[in-house]
Amino acid sequence: MTNRLISYYGDDFTGSTDVMEALASNGVETVLFLKKPDETLLSRFSSARAIGLAGTSRSEAPDWMDVHLREAFEWLKTLGAELCHYKVCSTFDSAPDIGSIGRAIEIGSAVFGETTVPLIVGAPQIRRYTAFGQLFAAYQGQTYRIDRHPVMSRHPVTPMNETDVLRHLARQTRLSSALLDNVGVVAPDAAGRLRALLEAKPSILLLDVLDAATQGAAGDLLWNVLRHTSQFACGSSGVEYALIPAWRQAGLIGERPVFADAGLVDRIAVVSGSVSATTERQIRHGLANGFEGIALDPVTLSGEHSGAGIETAIAAAMLALSAGKSVILYTALGPSADRGGELDSSAGGRHRIGRNLGRIQRQLVERAGLTRAVVAGGDTSGHAIGEMGIAALTLKMPLLQTPGSPLCLAHGGGSDGLEIALKGGQVGGDDYFSMIRMGRA
Repeated sequence: MTNRLISYYGDDFTGSTDVMEALASNGVETVLFLKKPDETLLSRFSSARAIGLAGTSRSEAPDWMDVHLREAFEWLKTLGAELCHYKVCSTFDSAPDIGSIGRAIEIGSAVFGETTVPLIVGAPQIRRYTAFGQLFAAYQGQTYRIDRHPVMSRHPVTPMNETDVLRHLARQTRLSSALLDNVGVVAPDAAGRLRALLEAKPSILLLDVLDAATQGAAGDLLWNVLRHTSQFACGSSGVEYALIPAWRQAGLIGERPVFADAGLVDRIAVVSGSVSATTERQIRHGLANGFEGIALDPVTLSGEHSGAGIETAIAAAMLALSAGKSVILYTALGPSADRGGELDSSAGGRHRIGRNLGRIQRQLVERAGLTRAVVAGGDTSGHAIGEMGIAALTLKMPLLQTPGSPLCLAHGGGSDGLEIALKGGQVGGDDYFSMIRMGRA
């Protein structure tokens, strides 16, 4: 057996750190690369038992996937891990023309030569659940069917209007599918039911995860049955959360390690391209608790000639940082401030916002000598982090209260040693930015 348990490709950067947190916080040494590493960089992490590659496929078209995702999967295959995981958002938001999970499964299946690709979406640790093939997600203490979720049903790019996971996928691929539901997963004859489903050779097999029992059972089936015929799997970080008990039972990993608090820093800089209500509350909480707010014009940042706007933003932020304040630079305060119509009229406009936020953040870190920073927004993070000169990330401190967006340690380039958190739009409590500044788990 190879020493590497799993490799993975994250369809956005915040989701990629979510997987790293799930693994590393449970004792699986993990490194997340921001792009395919050379052999010298890869050798620095030779003891890692999980290797991730952070991507942007969630915000890309199928033609882009055909080239870039295929190359990524082919490289991941060379690592020889027991499983390779295409990580998607636990809210499963995607569409035929952007972030197509169906197309990603087609590519992965072809590269790995799979007959059946296992799919696990539910992850109770981050309050995502599937039951009888239907997806549910929590928001503000309540759980909603995904097509009635106050945020995801209104996502500005990929709104979710179908709660049946396999029906949603059927809009993106003609691959056949099957379901082992939450009753079947924990049935005494679960392995037999699974093998009966496999006899029909479905291209995609969804395993329901509703709670701890179904999660453990799904992980056992994935590791002890499906792994022997399926090296490639798809799903949320629920894949890793399901596998961990199976690995522990098999003696492949030990108990959870203890992480020390990172500790307080005097200042941090936050850049946000998120339009979610969750991030809006976090920004408002930060502004009420000592952060200086700097509103940015997203249309200006999305344009071809955004240099002056970038320099203005940097100057304003440096003024606050020089006065000893933490700063939040944001392009929107919640869904009501979304200017998606204007942004979508410019080809590549949303991507340019992310890249420009990354350029701003890099300058703030370097000029102000910051040791800790945050990028908010799932799609934003993917494009921003590429501008910051970071080659790889490892886990610095998991956030036990709000799993999914941990504090990471950057490796490589001018950002080597920087502590950085990449936060998805829906992730974290209202005090997230303050918690990152305080460095408390």
